[in-house]
Amino acid sequence: MSNQTELPPAPAGGEPNRRAATVENLFRFQSFFGLIAVFLAAVIFSPRNDGEILFLTSDNLFNIARAVSEIGIIAIGLTFVILIGGIDLSVGSVLGLAAVGSAVLMVRDGHGVWLTVVLVLLAGVVFGMLQGSAVALLGVQAFIVTLAGLQIARGLARMWSGGETVQISYGEGEGQAPMLFSLLGERTFGGVVPIPALIFAAVAVVAVLFLRSSAYSRHLYAIGGNEKAARLSGVPVNRTKIIAFAIAGFCAALAGIVHAGQLNAGSPNDGTAYELDGIAAVVVGGTSLAGGRGSVIGTIAGALLLGILNNMLSLNSVNEDLQLLIKGLVIVAAAALQRLRPAS
Repeated sequence: MSNQTELPPAPAGGEPNRRAATVENLFRFQSFFGLIAVFLAAVIFSPRNDGEILFLTSDNLFNIARAVSEIGIIAIGLTFVILIGGIDLSVGSVLGLAAVGSAVLMVRDGHGVWLTVVLVLLAGVVFGMLQGSAVALLGVQAFIVTLAGLQIARGLARMWSGGETVQISYGEGEGQAPMLFSLLGERTFGGVVPIPALIFAAVAVVAVLFLRSSAYSRHLYAIGGNEKAARLSGVPVNRTKIIAFAIAGFCAALAGIVHAGQLNAGSPNDGTAYELDGIAAVVVGGTSLAGGRGSVIGTIAGALLLGILNNMLSLNSVNEDLQLLIKGLVIVAAAALQRLRPAS
């Protein structure tokens, strides 16, 4: 069973085989073609200021990178779940839970940054594992399990915060968070590159390398392609599913930590509808919702595509309602393209 992120070998011969390979490669890289098209459109339609293309200014480009960092991290985690043919609707609520947890643990409980980060990430992993266990061991549909998880995580966040936003102020005294946490809202390399963008990039690199080099990745694609055949072939289906949901929980919790650091607050309402944006990035990135096809690189391209589209529409002062319509059409078009993709 081969990893679907790798390019297929050259066809044995014949024009039909070569044509089929070409079509498959076009679908494989659809997210990159879309990203290039949207980038060029953003350049062409960008407002100018004294002849300068505003879209191409370094401040604007790095603002895009910062804006997509949280959704990008969530989308990477969702990719693992969707590759097995599952779904996770709870990631936005887990982000809110993690943001609240970060604020409460430091401001109210007086914990340090590293202990807070470890505890919050551990909570995300455990939450994901519990959901994965319900799917794998109890046989409950992932949609139902994570829909319930969405409500549970949101309720836990409200209970933990007392139903209010927990502000994060920095200092040495009681009720203040360590200054180290404030770095999540800062920029580095001369005040240019946002820290959240670097975290997104690091998560992306680790995920890409992991999917390209691990036996676990082959299990993901095998289950998404044909779960019954994978089970008969000796693939540890239940364990693979549980780990996939744990990864999604970890990424959602990490995005929540970044979110709290950027806004200097944790609210039980944080992350509302983020799961939809994350799923959209995965779909636009070319990962099939049926499972078995897709890649983290495609998801990254999908997240950047949506981020650039948002930025382009905002720079041109497009009405917010029309922005939602345009983004919805882009997502539908990406999903429709997947329906046209030939079976492997």
